[in-house]
Amino acid sequence: MTFQDLNLNTPLYNALTDLGFTTPTPIQAEAFNVVASGKDMVGIAQTGTGKTFAYMLPILKDLKFATQEHPRVLVLVPTRELVVQVVEEIEKLSKYINNRVLGVYGGTNINTQKQAIAEGLDILVATPGRLYDLAVSRVLQLKSIQKLVIDEVDVMLDLGFRHQLINIFDILPQKRQNIMFSATMTQDVDVLINEFFKSPECVSIAVSGTPLENIEQSRYNVPNFYTKVNLLVHLLNDTETFNKVLVFVARKRMADRLFEALDKHFKEELCVIHSNKTQNYRLRSIEQFREGENRILVATDVMARGLDIDHVSHVINFDTPDFPENYMHRIGRTGRAERKGISILLSTEIEQESVKRIEALMQMEIPLWEIPESVSISNELIEEERPQIKERNNPTKRSDDDIPGPAYHDKAEKNRKENLGGSYRREIAKKYKKPKTRGDKNYNKRNKRK
Repeated sequence: MTFQDLNLNTPLYNALTDLGFTTPTPIQAEAFNVVASGKDMVGIAQTGTGKTFAYMLPILKDLKFATQEHPRVLVLVPTRELVVQVVEEIEKLSKYINNRVLGVYGGTNINTQKQAIAEGLDILVATPGRLYDLAVSRVLQLKSIQKLVIDEVDVMLDLGFRHQLINIFDILPQKRQNIMFSATMTQDVDVLINEFFKSPECVSIAVSGTPLENIEQSRYNVPNFYTKVNLLVHLLNDTETFNKVLVFVARKRMADRLFEALDKHFKEELCVIHSNKTQNYRLRSIEQFREGENRILVATDVMARGLDIDHVSHVINFDTPDFPENYMHRIGRTGRAERKGISILLSTEIEQESVKRIEALMQMEIPLWEIPESVSISNELIEEERPQIKERNNPTKRSDDDIPGPAYHDKAEKNRKENLGGSYRREIAKKYKKPKTRGDKNYNKRNKRK
């Protein structure tokens, strides 16, 4: 099957020719007619299979030129980086089409985005939080939305956007087409579909949780953090094989800690990205990694969501994610567009349960490799790995009977005051000899005469 079989228009064919694309991916071929028909649709496909083009090709084909100010197509994505990426993909397809595309996300000046919206647009790509802020401010009108696309919906729910999504559904027109794409089908996603979609048609290219066949997976059992660092340094020293490497960790603190440990060895080859970094820093790090200025990018799970970076040779999971769906998103950063990719998982003893959940989701075992003899095994532990000391029989520890009671006590005699009522003013007057009636300068004189 080729794109010619999809009966696109000439501007889209010209754009695809410029991009060098001739054959649609399975999800693009299967989803095209469903999206074009106007039905609600749920698309399940592994990450890296071209889901953005799968929904944008049929939408752009039927999007007529209009001069209205309010957007007609809304695309919701979970992260700022994904907003930038989706806008770029739409602009590539819209090279020969006269439409207006805008991306909005948090962490930047909202007033600048309000001005851009006021100039008019056709397609809006947004993160849920910033979209709702703009809608509440009344600058953005959603009454003209005809098509709603939610990309990476499972990730969006994992990040806690459920209530914001429900609020957005409430202010959108009831008559609209809903299109949803996801790499995994979770229970939360299923609930969302049942509540807000009208008899959606499901287009599934693979069983939820099936890894791409072109990704070679392996794993190591490693005792602790510093041994993981030693193993990682050993692997990354092979610059010819590990030429473009994404290293994933679960938390921001761990990302900074790992960056400091690797910075001693790789200096200019290394960059780090997580949600505490400024937006410009995050975009610059991605661009430097994409262009090959940095060979190694340390990132948190948030960065695993839909990022499309070509020719990533390896994805290294420095820790094992608690949720197996996160593992699927991580390894999907390599082996994109049917290229070969390699994924490596590092797991401590505590993380073995998470490994079992990942293997159960994929219905396959990840091959286990032995740590090379040249890698030194460290006995040093970080704070999270040290055993917690429980003081069960501490003689100096107070029992509940020794806990002080409420803070109540009798006042000392000098602190006790008697409410003298009206006579209190006279007592003060005797002591200080000052008028206590406002404006009465002769008050004390009269008292003296008495």
